[in-house]
Amino acid sequence: MKGKMILVLGGARSGKSDFAERQAVQLGKRVVYIATSAVKDGEMAERVQKHQARRPASWETVEEEKNVIDVIRRGHKGDVYLLDCVTLWITNLLLDECTPLPDAPASYEDVPVSSEKEAWILKQANLLGDSVSNGADLIVVSNETGLGLVPEYPLGRVFRDLTGKVNQILASKAEEVYFVIAGLPLRIKPFAGLKME
Repeated sequence: MKGKMILVLGGARSGKSDFAERQAVQLGKRVVYIATSAVKDGEMAERVQKHQARRPASWETVEEEKNVIDVIRRGHKGDVYLLDCVTLWITNLLLDECTPLPDAPASYEDVPVSSEKEAWILKQANLLGDSVSNGADLIVVSNETGLGLVPEYPLGRVFRDLTGKVNQILASKAEEVYFVIAGLPLRIKPFAGLKME
């Protein structure tokens, strides 16, 4: 039995995580929160603490920077997984020198990421979208990175483009998609208007 997937998109500080957490509560099931952030400095540690403080104590938190699909596949019918967030997950995969690609460059500061690595990350996005086959529900939070300035550096442009492609994959597989602006959610799927061809 397939579970339900909800994708929540928005810009930085748009309120997307708060909205996603409210959606998880409304489902009324056991919630497993998958945190993808790598805490590497005090500022990030403070952000993580704020997120932790507002979550219900009954929620289980799993800190997993890369292997989120395995975490979800271990779930059961009646579980809700809240993945926050896809953009950090993509970053972790993009910068991981241990991804299973023999020709992946050792440093990503000045060189574009190999097309093989991009293809591998897009495959992971497809697997993530299909991971609810165990009956568990999945709420995915992701940044909309395509509304700002064009990044100055090649890696930034690769990241922006890759995030857009991953978001499209997840949106195509999700039953519901929301875009959060200034704390206000706008449902964009299912859409009652005209269909895009």
